[in-house]
Amino acid sequence: MTAQTAPVPAPVHASSNPALIAALAVGLIALATLAGAWFFQLVLDIRPCPLCLEQRYAYYLAIPLAVLVAIAAARDVPRGLVVTGLVLLALAALANAALGGYHAGIEWTFWQGPTDCSGPVVDLGKAGSLLERLDTVKVIRCDEVQWRFLGLSLAGYNVLISLLMAAIALWGAGKTARR
Repeated sequence: MTAQTAPVPAPVHASSNPALIAALAVGLIALATLAGAWFFQLVLDIRPCPLCLEQRYAYYLAIPLAVLVAIAAARDVPRGLVVTGLVLLALAALANAALGGYHAGIEWTFWQGPTDCSGPVVDLGKAGSLLERLDTVKVIRCDEVQWRFLGLSLAGYNVLISLLMAAIALWGAGKTARR
């Protein structure tokens, strides 16, 4: 008596799933970028201006969205949904690149920055300590670069990182849509 068994499907490797690769790469890049931003802020005491903080929003969105897209890609949900998630990641990264470019342009004095780049709002407390508190407030301006490496500020690096994330997400979306 011979037993016939159904063929066992070959396991899906991550290398054969461009959507999974793209989503994981975008999520890891976003996580590393935020970790770097927090390192600069908390360890090196390079404080972010209001535009710097706004540029973090795209990364805060990208991490959970990339995880959801990666899970969807690994579980073979409909391609359209996975492609849509990757396109959303790309759009968020492109919008962030535009914001970073705007910020870098302010730093290079190509154009004026927003008027709200005047530092954090603080509790001034009692009137007696008002002057003392005003002397200790460190105003973080959007038009003053606090750190440069190879001629680029953190806003400039944000542009490059965001463009890389968008390119990876669009690569994954394109490869997935053609499958």
